[in-house]
Amino acid sequence: MAKENGSATDSIVVVQAKTDGPRQAADEIARQLASADLAMLVVFVSPFYDPQEFIAELSRRMPNVPIFGCTTAGELSPSGWDEDSVVAMGFNAADFVIAARPLFDLATFRVDHGRSICTELQNEFAQRTEHCDHTEDSFGLLFIDGMCQREETIMSAIYAALGDIPVVGGSAGDGLRFEKSWVFHGGEAHTDAAVLILIRTRLPFRLFKCDHFEPTSTKMVVTEADTEHRIVKELNAEPAALEYSRAVGLSDSKLELFSFAAHPVLVRVGGAYYARSIQRTNPDGSLQFFCAIDEGMVLTVARERDPIDVTSRLLEELTEDLGEVSMFIGFECVLRRLDVEQRQLSREMSELYRRNKVIGFQTYGEQYRSMHVNQTLTGIAIGKRAIAPQ
Repeated sequence: MAKENGSATDSIVVVQAKTDGPRQAADEIARQLASADLAMLVVFVSPFYDPQEFIAELSRRMPNVPIFGCTTAGELSPSGWDEDSVVAMGFNAADFVIAARPLFDLATFRVDHGRSICTELQNEFAQRTEHCDHTEDSFGLLFIDGMCQREETIMSAIYAALGDIPVVGGSAGDGLRFEKSWVFHGGEAHTDAAVLILIRTRLPFRLFKCDHFEPTSTKMVVTEADTEHRIVKELNAEPAALEYSRAVGLSDSKLELFSFAAHPVLVRVGGAYYARSIQRTNPDGSLQFFCAIDEGMVLTVARERDPIDVTSRLLEELTEDLGEVSMFIGFECVLRRLDVEQRQLSREMSELYRRNKVIGFQTYGEQYRSMHVNQTLTGIAIGKRAIAPQ
């Protein structure tokens, strides 16, 4: 089954494939985009498909188009929330100029090395965009292995090197298995890697961040942690799982992924609160986090708001700001989806995304400017062109 949203002359053409195998999915995507003149293609691929076979097959069919993307924990498609599919976004060459670099061996990634790569990328980007007029502006997209546990270090390097070019993105997923995730660059699928894409466009755009939590007065201090592996051993000098359970009003014997999705904690940075989500309870009673933690960090228990209302208001504000929105490119935490499902609001959220053309994937973490966050929808709203390309 194939779905297409838009024509080959649109600024961003979205197509989708739901087939039995990676070769058939690559066939469907390439066939639907055959007439488009693309600056790049971004693909979000369900782990239902073999990522290495899929990207090799798609690159063979579209040899002249740079292809980037990653595997997912769910897809944001033209139909709303989806699974077991490939969603592809073709960026029209008339509206976008791009340059990209991979970052490999994230396990040994150093900030100075990351800055060097970003500087090289900026130099290439400057050469490619020297013909662009002063009304055009730039942003970055980042896709990163969601199992690497290095997002904060990478974001720090990118933020320091890129200066005023804002970046959004998502950590690649593996459904709910949390075993291995992949990013795509150069016709291959890579683990322990990331890809950074710089994009210049004449179209108006706005970065956005949305979560549906607010802080309470209940605080916990990380008093013992294995910071390298994102493990909290003690909160308030008590076993972490036991103290977390007490703070959020749950039995520690009932802690599971759905519990953590409904009860994230918040960290205050620069006057704003950002969600920090827990992945699991370890056998020793410690807590495994999706984001970096540190001893002395103050965690604030969160209170939920209505996710449909909060998200709808944000999309309305962005639409009003831009006049018209051709698409919202979105990166949504898989725990946000689980929380919405628990509240039996899946149909409403999926319909909200379908109606507003929110396209992207469900992640193991989200990037927003200099931050790596959880349980959040981040992304970029792309406005419409004033006139058709010549």
